[in-house]
Amino acid sequence: MGWMRRSLNVVGLFGLGVSLLACALHMSNSGTASPVTKPEGALRIASYNVHYILLGQASGAWSVDDWDRRKAPLDDAFKAVGADVIAFQEMESFARGDNGSVNLTLDYVLAQNPDYAAAAVGDYRVFPSTQPILYRKAAMRLMDQGWFFFSDTPDVIYSRTFNGSFPAFASWAKFAPQTGGPEFYVYNVHFEYKSRANRSRSAQLVRARMAPVIAAGAPVFLVGDLNNRAGAGPVAHLEEGGLRFAPVAGSTYHFNRGLSLFGAIDHLGSTANLKRAAGPYVLRQKFRGEWPTDHYPVFADYLLP
Repeated sequence: MGWMRRSLNVVGLFGLGVSLLACALHMSNSGTASPVTKPEGALRIASYNVHYILLGQASGAWSVDDWDRRKAPLDDAFKAVGADVIAFQEMESFARGDNGSVNLTLDYVLAQNPDYAAAAVGDYRVFPSTQPILYRKAAMRLMDQGWFFFSDTPDVIYSRTFNGSFPAFASWAKFAPQTGGPEFYVYNVHFEYKSRANRSRSAQLVRARMAPVIAAGAPVFLVGDLNNRAGAGPVAHLEEGGLRFAPVAGSTYHFNRGLSLFGAIDHLGSTANLKRAAGPYVLRQKFRGEWPTDHYPVFADYLLP
């Protein structure tokens, strides 16, 4: 039976090694960034994936009952970030098909924060409203908004991605500061997570759509869940198109468990005419003893030209 004991010892050592590696990865990708005072004259830009709600599911993970548990913590996180502009991903109350007539998260956040308004929203039949961009009304005015899908038919609403997977898209909004200054654009993206080829083609489409705006000299932010770490192909495509990405340290996705096992997949990009004044920050903490969602909010402060 000696061989069995030796085998068990090997298995035990392997398990211990995996556990130690996971702990090391968690420690290296963790840390709580407490929001600091925004520099004078800066604009705070944020991205936050808040996970969809399953309307047809009464209880369990991501159900309506689960939403009732996490909605107040989510609002606490929103307030803690204190963004002037915050782009959301997966802000969706998912039924079946493309029916977007109900959006519990958007309605709740707006009701709790009357000083904000929503851009990149509209009648769900003509405007996909699951990636809204909320903005502080006292700070800016909405000038324009739009969307396009990561698809061979990008201007066809809810068209499937290049490889036929579930629809994924970019929403965008154009803002003007209330106190004057240049108008600027915010593109909000959520790349599909399974296929790198899909993400690469999506990034190339985003780059092409932003190119005329960047060439005209407009300040541009691109934020969202890219489902890729810094330096990966899709991110590199966007950098080649004229964006610089803030060096987000550590994890931004935590499995809804506070487990920080790999580098950031949520990013903040900007054109060269935007100066980063502070950050980026990642807010890694529970609120009211709960995780609001499975991603951490990411944000940074910028100066307009």
